[in-house]
Amino acid sequence: MSWDKLISAKRFGLERYHDERKRNRSDFQRDYDRLVFSAPFRRLQNKTQVFPLPGSVFVHNRLTHSLEVSCVGRSLGNNVTTILIDKYKDEPWVHKLQGIGAIVAAACLAHDMGNPPFGHSGERAIATYFSEGNGMILEKELKKNEWTDLTHFEGNANAFRLLTHQFNGRREGGFVMTYSTLASIVKYPYSSTLASSKGKFGFFSSEEADFIRVADELGMIRYGGEDIRYCRHPLVYLVEAADDICYQVMDIEDAHKLRILTTEKTKELFLGFFEKERLEHIKETLNIVTDVNEQIAYLRSCVVGVLVDECSRIFCEDEDKLLRGEVKGPLINLIDETPRKAYKKCTRVAYESIYKSSDVLDIELAGNRIISVLLDKLIDAVMYPQKAYSQLLLNKVPGQYEMRAESLYNRTQAVIDYISGMTDVYALDLYRKINGMSLPAL
Repeated sequence: MSWDKLISAKRFGLERYHDERKRNRSDFQRDYDRLVFSAPFRRLQNKTQVFPLPGSVFVHNRLTHSLEVSCVGRSLGNNVTTILIDKYKDEPWVHKLQGIGAIVAAACLAHDMGNPPFGHSGERAIATYFSEGNGMILEKELKKNEWTDLTHFEGNANAFRLLTHQFNGRREGGFVMTYSTLASIVKYPYSSTLASSKGKFGFFSSEEADFIRVADELGMIRYGGEDIRYCRHPLVYLVEAADDICYQVMDIEDAHKLRILTTEKTKELFLGFFEKERLEHIKETLNIVTDVNEQIAYLRSCVVGVLVDECSRIFCEDEDKLLRGEVKGPLINLIDETPRKAYKKCTRVAYESIYKSSDVLDIELAGNRIISVLLDKLIDAVMYPQKAYSQLLLNKVPGQYEMRAESLYNRTQAVIDYISGMTDVYALDLYRKINGMSLPAL
């Protein structure tokens, strides 16, 4: 692969109007701004990240997480840009490399926009509804690839659909993002028929042709075989690294705020990323800063800094391998031993103490129930729209969702589009209303 092709400002859906005019804002900066001002991005403020949405203590939601990931992604991109511009200074296309930071920042903003309410449990609730629940009745009605799309439902694939699909009343090309930003979002550039045991894949059958169009335009490596599978766009590794850095480090900080982890344990986890002179300097600073929350915030910033530097270094050192599609796994697994071991320790603690905590499990249980019931009611409505109740329910659905599409697969997708776009509060409210648990004021 070549950076000359990998960095393209061509816009999905507006290819015939593409030009290379210079503007005050680059096309990639326009991607970023377009996402910030969009309704789906705004709705992330009311979607669970890990912990239940805040009461007296404010913890991360999907919006604050995405903003922080974007900041870290921009730093990673800018670090890489400095090195690559020097390496390729004699190439006629070297100016294109200046867009890397903005591309990564925009892709980071969008990376969770396809996720349903109630955190990762929402993804599992949708997938298991079809693989284990009442949705199993649809299997005999759908093609194999359509069925695997549903049983392996993935937020990453849904983000690509959200950004590219022409919903009713919308313009061609969806968000009309640049090709490079779209490709940088897709962590798993293959179809659901190749999904691993974890259910990861990058695009639904309905967007397969769209992804192929983007990938081929950018010169991404395509593997042989009947199923669609590509090598990742190199900038995906930076988007993934930014997400890995933020969710792990911020989950530890949030757990401290909620007193799931003690101050001593949190300090131990964060100090483990450092050694020698750097460790001594950090300890000296901690002696000056006496506020506990400020101490943890300072340690968190130091950890993020070292991980950004490490992942940037690995990306530049392995750049040739990345362009050949030879790097396997995330950058965070390739960093130096001390921060790598500390990161793995944080991961273990998170799974043992955070993700299995009572509050987190409660939101997962509630979310699973709410999403399953909504799917039950809406799937039944699109299968049997002639029923009186179906008509009442479908009348509540905004017109942009194709609930009356010709194929059952497309109608089912419309149901998932509607549910995955909901906030936690909206999903709970609709659940209560259709179960007769909530009525408008009389």
